[in-house]
Amino acid sequence: MTERKGNGMQWEINRREVRRYLGYGNKEPDEAVNDMVEDCICQLKEAVVPKAVYQVFPLKQGDADWLDLTAFCVQSKNLARNLRGCGEVILFAATLGIQADQLIARLSKRKMSQAVVMQAVAAAAIEAYCDSWQAQLKELFQKKGNYLRPRFSPGYGDFPLEFQVPFLQALECPKKIGLTVTDSLLLAPSKSVTAVMGISCQDEKCPIQGCEACEKADCQFRR
Repeated sequence: MTERKGNGMQWEINRREVRRYLGYGNKEPDEAVNDMVEDCICQLKEAVVPKAVYQVFPLKQGDADWLDLTAFCVQSKNLARNLRGCGEVILFAATLGIQADQLIARLSKRKMSQAVVMQAVAAAAIEAYCDSWQAQLKELFQKKGNYLRPRFSPGYGDFPLEFQVPFLQALECPKKIGLTVTDSLLLAPSKSVTAVMGISCQDEKCPIQGCEACEKADCQFRR
């Protein structure tokens, strides 16, 4: 199992993703909003110390889209399609930490508009951090002749959120990176991600990521 804090990881927040979370789509915000975004990015980067942990597990694929990921078994058509041809999986978890939630809470008491922007910045930040990790893992496994599939998280498609519980237990997330799950199956701290990444000897072209892997076509934040 590998655990690491984010100080040495190079990750850059995508301003386009921030605008998407704010609901602008392809439209350009005005100067005041852009200035607020830049201010929130600076505040967030000074406040948070992101952490991540991952572990490789054997994968067995059965009939009727049943998957044995060693840490748990699940029946999921969407995840089975994502992992087709894989013999191992990476269970991965990352968090910006409680500092991001505390920052948003403080801003909510002072200026709600700035808190809304910070929410969007933090959402883009955790995705950027995960993207950086995935790029590093991709390079690591390619040296071994293997390739990674795109991240697939509980809650995507028909992969139930209830699997957050065994997921976090398998990685010892509460102990390793301070990540827990609430009774309503939400991650805490809130700006956190869990994801499965398949390991395959076959190079998959045009990998599906994020919104493209999700079947919720009516989501207001969809790319």
